[in-house]
Amino acid sequence: MEGIVLIFIVILGIVVLFTFFYFIPVGLWITARFSNVKVGLLELMLMRIRKVPPGVIVNSLITATKAGLILTTKELETHYLAGGHVPSVIKALISADKANINLSFKQATAIDLAGRDVFEAVQISVNPKVITTPKVAAVAADGIQLIAIARVTVRANIQQLVGGAGEDTILARVGEGIVTSIGSADSHKNVLENPDKISKLVLQRGLDAGTAFEILSIDIADVDVGTNIGAKLQTDQASADLKVAEAKAEERRAMAVAHEQEMKAKAQEARAKVIEAEAEVPKAMAEAFRSGNLGIMDYYKMDNIKADTEMRESIAKPSGKSSSKDKGDKK
Repeated sequence: MEGIVLIFIVILGIVVLFTFFYFIPVGLWITARFSNVKVGLLELMLMRIRKVPPGVIVNSLITATKAGLILTTKELETHYLAGGHVPSVIKALISADKANINLSFKQATAIDLAGRDVFEAVQISVNPKVITTPKVAAVAADGIQLIAIARVTVRANIQQLVGGAGEDTILARVGEGIVTSIGSADSHKNVLENPDKISKLVLQRGLDAGTAFEILSIDIADVDVGTNIGAKLQTDQASADLKVAEAKAEERRAMAVAHEQEMKAKAQEARAKVIEAEAEVPKAMAEAFRSGNLGIMDYYKMDNIKADTEMRESIAKPSGKSSSKDKGDKK
């Protein structure tokens, strides 16, 4: 029984010892003291309670102190609780201080909380970065398409990192400047002969205004000749004009056909009226017989005149041509 109690006491002592050293990192406190960083044990314990890793804060403070920066644990702890990256901010401050770049702790934390890598920004400010634009297609005044690729050398503008536009804006503005420069050229040959004119014109436009970068130079890396846009447009226009003319001609043909059919219909209507009028002749003759206005001799005279007229018509026709009625009789 006494052995079990002793084992329990030993285990409890080990747990208490680990808990003590977890909440009160004595080793970290000793390291800070030997590094001339004033941090109390109570302050380290409160960091644990606030769920702030004391190792990150103390080590970053030691690094900053050794580099000659004057910071406090409260400032670093506040930035950590705000969601910032404390080691990255300390590295950026040290790099900026060594490069004689004016960067305060407040600016660095603001840049870091804005979502930008402050250390990378300081590096770009010291060592400019080269951005290659995608292929930019533009058409000169003579209708020839040119495809250009530019390399833009930029340096980070520390003062504009918060709220300034990024690389995408730089690329978009440079591409717009290239299109404008090529489009204003009278001939594509002028651009091919002097591609540096494009970079000069684009650089004079002040494309880095309101961005997080400062454009140092714009170099045209390559210019290729594309398609003849002018000729293609003329071909397309001619094809479109041809289709319009064909459509108008088809419209006129359809109108002519419709007019022809309308005339045929009118002719059929007129013929029907003639036949209808001819059908009324026998009725009129019968009525004339009954009323006494037409006698039998008058009828014979009219019949003789009709036969005489048909004979004259048959004599007047050419001998080689005969009516279908005659051909039927011959058969």
